[in-house]
Amino acid sequence: MRYTDKFLRNILRRTKVIAMVGVSPKSIRPSNYVGRYMSMKGFTVIPVNPGHAGETLFGQTVRATLSEIDAPVDMIDIFRRSEAVPPIVDEALNAFPDTLKTIWMQIGVTHTEAAHKAEHSGVDVVMNRCPKIEYQRLFGELRMGGFNTGIISSKL
Repeated sequence: MRYTDKFLRNILRRTKVIAMVGVSPKSIRPSNYVGRYMSMKGFTVIPVNPGHAGETLFGQTVRATLSEIDAPVDMIDIFRRSEAVPPIVDEALNAFPDTLKTIWMQIGVTHTEAAHKAEHSGVDVVMNRCPKIEYQRLFGELRMGGFNTGIISSKL
């Protein structure tokens, strides 16, 4: 699961709307922090969590399922265990056949068969990575914290 910086940067640049499956309303949870961060960076983050449907998170109504989202979605970000991925991918492919461009599985989440199914449908897949970390790394924010990202830029 090696992804080029160009591939990841392209995904993050083209993405506008992220449906985040498994997001928690608890501010100390990584899913909440990632969703909040991506929202602050200008992405529309639609939270999906059946246990909190109807609540508000990141300025959006929490949905119980992906099928309840009535807007185009570019990316599905999955914060669930690996074994939960196949039905999420199936639902995403059915719910957003014309707009879905990326299935992104968070750190520790992988499912090769579901990834192949999505890719066969023309959807890019990223596994075992975090879009927040990749955004910070690829767009210069980690350098401000003193991290060597291995990316050279003339921007400060």
